[in-house]
Amino acid sequence: MPARKTGTHKLGPARERPYWLVLASVVIRALHQVGAAVYLSSFLLGDADGPPAFYLWLAILTGALLVATEGLRHVQLYREVAGLGTAVKLVLLGLAFHGVLPHTATVAAAFMVAAIAAHLPKTIRHRLLY
Repeated sequence: MPARKTGTHKLGPARERPYWLVLASVVIRALHQVGAAVYLSSFLLGDADGPPAFYLWLAILTGALLVATEGLRHVQLYREVAGLGTAVKLVLLGLAFHGVLPHTATVAAAFMVAAIAAHLPKTIRHRLLY
């Protein structure tokens, strides 16, 4: 499938998704935000035990589902700004999880990257990088 053009910028190819999948992804995103919010707050509020396992797994599983549903529509997500934002977020969370970087600041930075990448205009968010 050829890449779409908007102005002089190539956007990643997009496919249609069934409407039920669009609605399901809204619910999945809401659950992801709950899990992610509890995960982030456990670091920001200084919970010595870390995030509750249920919310950690809720964030991980719903995040994987979100990437899968977006990947169905944006078949080259890994080449788009949105995909790069997801990759950077995962690297930052991994570095925080393994203690390579300070937990609180790194987790907060990962959430900032995710929020910025998710709210960029569509013409930037789905722009092909390579």
